[in-house]
Amino acid sequence: MTSAQPEATPYADGRLMDVHRPPAGTAGPAPVVLLWHGRGLDERDVLRPLAREAAGLGLLVLVPDWRSDRPDGGRAELLASLAHARRTAAAYGGDPDRLVLAGWSLGGREAIAVATHPDTPAERRPIAAVGISSSYARPAITTGDAPLDLLAEQPSPVPLWLVHGTDDGVLDIEHTRRLSAALTRQMSAVRVLEPATDHAGVIMTVYDAEADRCLPTTAEAVLRAGRRTAAVLAEAAGLS
Repeated sequence: MTSAQPEATPYADGRLMDVHRPPAGTAGPAPVVLLWHGRGLDERDVLRPLAREAAGLGLLVLVPDWRSDRPDGGRAELLASLAHARRTAAAYGGDPDRLVLAGWSLGGREAIAVATHPDTPAERRPIAAVGISSSYARPAITTGDAPLDLLAEQPSPVPLWLVHGTDDGVLDIEHTRRLSAALTRQMSAVRVLEPATDHAGVIMTVYDAEADRCLPTTAEAVLRAGRRTAAVLAEAAGLS
């Protein structure tokens, strides 16, 4: 895992996005992962442990703040971050034509929704998408449709990776298994990882009730689970 602090760059109306670069000397341009956090407001810091780990594997990882309490549920900010990632990736040593869209919790549903919706313009569609510990049966903020409903009727236009901890007490793993089954029936390209961890552990954190926030940890079992999630991001981006 790289220990470098991320750069913070504005992407829309002063909203901030962390830029996690791959290690110095990495052959470039690097594949890009745009990683969306969950329902919590402005929680790009929550994803820093996972983003750093993934960057250490040779990825340019971009993590924006966004707010689900906006009147539009955060739709404009999510889509603005995607447009910004494509527009600026090259300036950070990334390849905008090799962009993977990923998200954790609520962000995972949005990532899968944007990547697979039939009305997503070509300039927004990533090469692959990764949903991490999410549910997919409710309408997405970004598209207005439930990914599970659409993907039960038609194959995914891009490969999908799904990660979900077997001990998740926030969002049951059956949410991911239902989507995986639908994708399999449609003969979509899908890979599923089920690490033995919880909702926070899958992103290399632990939930702190007093802070009401997921925080970094040194617990080896959690770090091991998070490393597996980072490896999925790298695999989705074409690194192995």
